[in-house]
Amino acid sequence: MGKLKIGIIGCGGIANQKHFPALAQFKEIAEMVAFCDIQIDRAEKAAKEYGTEDAKIYVDYKELLKDETIDLVHVLTPNVSHSPITVAAFEAGKHVMCEKPMAHNTEAAQKMMDAWKKSGKKFTIGYQNRFRPEVQSLHKACEKDELGDVYFAKAHALRRRAVPTWGVFPDKSQQGGGPLIDIGTHALDITLWMMDNYKPVSVTGSVFNKLGNLPEAVEGNMFGPWDPETYEVEDSAFGYIKMENGATVFLESSWALNVLESREAATTLCGTKAGAQIDSGMSFRNNELIYNTARNGMLTEERNSAGGAIAFFEGGSNKPEVLEAKQWLEAVKYDKEPLVKPGQAFVVTKILDAVYRSAETGKEIVFEQEPVVSK
Repeated sequence: MGKLKIGIIGCGGIANQKHFPALAQFKEIAEMVAFCDIQIDRAEKAAKEYGTEDAKIYVDYKELLKDETIDLVHVLTPNVSHSPITVAAFEAGKHVMCEKPMAHNTEAAQKMMDAWKKSGKKFTIGYQNRFRPEVQSLHKACEKDELGDVYFAKAHALRRRAVPTWGVFPDKSQQGGGPLIDIGTHALDITLWMMDNYKPVSVTGSVFNKLGNLPEAVEGNMFGPWDPETYEVEDSAFGYIKMENGATVFLESSWALNVLESREAATTLCGTKAGAQIDSGMSFRNNELIYNTARNGMLTEERNSAGGAIAFFEGGSNKPEVLEAKQWLEAVKYDKEPLVKPGQAFVVTKILDAVYRSAETGKEIVFEQEPVVSK
């Protein structure tokens, strides 16, 4: 196999902040040969900056997928379009990297799973936070059973005032939700991965639309004032998740919440041997991995710093999004398993969807059968 040929579907913020700069570091094994966006100027700009000399430009992803020379596609579009594009890509015989979350609800995610299983192709979801050094370190500790049986955990995705004011983030019809599906998905992915537990039996959720439509609440927003008149999604959401083995996970997420402490893509784990937590804010600078246990009759804690790991591109080969791109391209080229497995991402989406449905109905969502995790 020569160089992998990549088709990009969606040339907006996440493509430019994360995927383009990361993929550009692996020109020896892959090249971006096609770019698609409903705004053609964005596709043209991306092709000029990151594409091959003969890179093709499209406004219709179905036309891009007709190109039999393309090996894999990156689906980097708003959440609601993830499923139809991914399904079409598998039917066209492409490997697929889809940005998080897998889909905006369980039904859409199931269609993606079914298409993937029929295709025989590689499939992964863009949870780059797994590649942060402190996350990798804690996962290794969990694999070695250093925490023992992790029976309670918290997944943290709290922002005090950091509502995204660009793109389609406040548009429910395109995104399917707000902070729960946007950043809560990262925190839940990390937490379940640490626990190696993908068997939820029930979910109870609360979703709040308290601050998003208040004009006075926009003051101090990190990304400038949002428009309360067009804000359609929740500003905070919380979930209580019970697992088949009795373990419990509490999920907290917000873009706007009157809270002092902001923690994002972070987790707290409580096990029978020890506990651990990752403290990280929006910038992901000076992250700390903290262990706690009892030793020689005293309660102790150990702090480990992971400074300099940030969410998106800042150059260098050890950044999470670069490591994510590397392992994904190598998985396709050398027939390996990607780190983020489709079945794991499916369970994350199923739980997020259940939080929304529980909040809407006012009832606990009990799963009729345990999710099937495809390894």
